[in-house]
Amino acid sequence: MCADSAITRVGHMDLSSEDAKLVTLARATRARIQAAEGAAVRDSDGRTYAAATVDLPSLQLSALQVCVAMAVASGSRGLAAAVVLGEGGELATADRAAVTDFAGGGVVVHLGDGRGAIAETVTV
Repeated sequence: MCADSAITRVGHMDLSSEDAKLVTLARATRARIQAAEGAAVRDSDGRTYAAATVDLPSLQLSALQVCVAMAVASGSRGLAAAVVLGEGGELATADRAAVTDFAGGGVVVHLGDGRGAIAETVTV
């Protein structure tokens, strides 16, 4: 078995090593600034982007929306997977729209708590 196909248990979910890396990135980014959410995405070329919630008087973006914006601005052509960590517990409508607007369907999104325990996986 090659390293890329290794399975890691995160919370009660089994994730590939690549998706477990996204959990680590999202968790560290969220913790660094004590944001409401942390997110990380892997684009279709294998590049990763991590971000936290932006909550300014003039600009409010979820962590996943920031990740999608970073991928778009970097010239990415799509997304393979995403992780969102926070207390929401479900994929927000605006987050789902951002992912599908950019990447279309078939993107795996793992949802978890602030500590990084994945509770649910949805495909957008």
